[in-house]
Amino acid sequence: MITFILNNQLIQTDKPAGKSLLDFIRYKADLPGTKIGCREGDCGACTVLEGQLNGKEVIYKSIVSCLTPLGNAHGKHIVTIEGINMKHLSPIQNAMVENAATQCGFCTPGFVMSFTGLAMAKIKPDKKMTIASVSGNICRCTGYKSIEKAADNITTVYKDKNVERPVEWLVQNKFLPDYFLNIPNRLAEIKDSEKSINPATRIIGGGTDLMVQKPDEIYESELNLFFNRAELKSIKIDNNCCIIGAAATASDLMQSKILCDIIPELKDFFKLISSEPIRNMGTIAGNIMNASPIADLSIFFIALNSNIHLNDGKNKRIFPLKDFFLAYKKLNIKKGEYVESLSFPIPDRGFLFNFEKVSKRTYLDIASVNTAIYLRLSGENMIECSISAGGISPIPLFLKQTSEYLTGKQITNGAIIKANTIMQEEIAPISDIRGNAEYKRLLLRQLLFAHFIKLFPKKISLKELVS
Repeated sequence: MITFILNNQLIQTDKPAGKSLLDFIRYKADLPGTKIGCREGDCGACTVLEGQLNGKEVIYKSIVSCLTPLGNAHGKHIVTIEGINMKHLSPIQNAMVENAATQCGFCTPGFVMSFTGLAMAKIKPDKKMTIASVSGNICRCTGYKSIEKAADNITTVYKDKNVERPVEWLVQNKFLPDYFLNIPNRLAEIKDSEKSINPATRIIGGGTDLMVQKPDEIYESELNLFFNRAELKSIKIDNNCCIIGAAATASDLMQSKILCDIIPELKDFFKLISSEPIRNMGTIAGNIMNASPIADLSIFFIALNSNIHLNDGKNKRIFPLKDFFLAYKKLNIKKGEYVESLSFPIPDRGFLFNFEKVSKRTYLDIASVNTAIYLRLSGENMIECSISAGGISPIPLFLKQTSEYLTGKQITNGAIIKANTIMQEEIAPISDIRGNAEYKRLLLRQLLFAHFIKLFPKKISLKELVS
């Protein structure tokens, strides 16, 4: 039985684990406030909150229910717009009303839930963070200015928030109903449903790919639910390597002190990777196993010289991530194996790293071309160089020839111009919906230049590169 708390009600259901949480909420629980929009995780109309017990407190985050397998809700507190309604409007709901931030109202529940999810975090958000919290929500009516004004008002009422006990403070200040205070004890009574891993059964993580691509097949399949497996979610350092569990989400990576200490700009880089709810759901193994030529996490970690760890229950294989991708959607994985973790050697101090991405929208979009670079210097020389790129090959590509050319070279405009010549011979982009081959070649050239202009602004001149 899948057991969870939906708003204030204990749910026990034998519905398939692959059924979408959205459909369960609307058609089984009869809670129509959560809307059906794109069913691809893009519009945010189906946004709900997911609360997970951590010690004696519940940590909440926003998710899209359309891409959440019902089985992933086991042991959680799922909150819909009905679950935060009281006899009065909450300050968040009131800010939306007072600023005319809703017209047709279809998208409004999603916005309210995203704002509420941020309110429940252990931070005092500023206006910029409040606006960013609705990065996964689309409104087709308001032009967003009224929603921005609502965000400004919401930020103001946080000024006295207790960041150590945010849920209690929100209940006391009429943001949330009283029943939230009893949720930790109620979740503690739900037994863990984890079974042993059976690699022969279809594996699913956060659902952000498979629930889009194969929803009917997922609904009918017996599933190995990896998303809640604690042993697959850790991020740790061992033997001078950073090891990331397969079920760690993009948000887990973004919020990891270990990773942010290694790559201080990681949070800025990851803002280019999907929206807040999708980052809260999408796992690192899911992004890699999707085998997309433009998978952001694959491109990011190939440049860091990462290894992939596979397990079949008896034996393990470890080899470079760049060798995992054999052809379009074809992977170096045997029947019965699953991704257990990813690891990369912690670079020596003074290394440089950068990630660049171009898409039709700056944020929340699939890349046309993306690329990452890792450099280690000795004086003026690049003694180690690793560049990856997506969108210019049938697979996420390690630019071997370009990286080898730059290794040992001085940081000069001439070296970068020559590197681009080599790179253009190394890639083989095709024309598709995200741009023709010539456009992608130009994009990658510009992004290569962008790496070096950003990392060496006093040494590299855009004017000389393009003259």
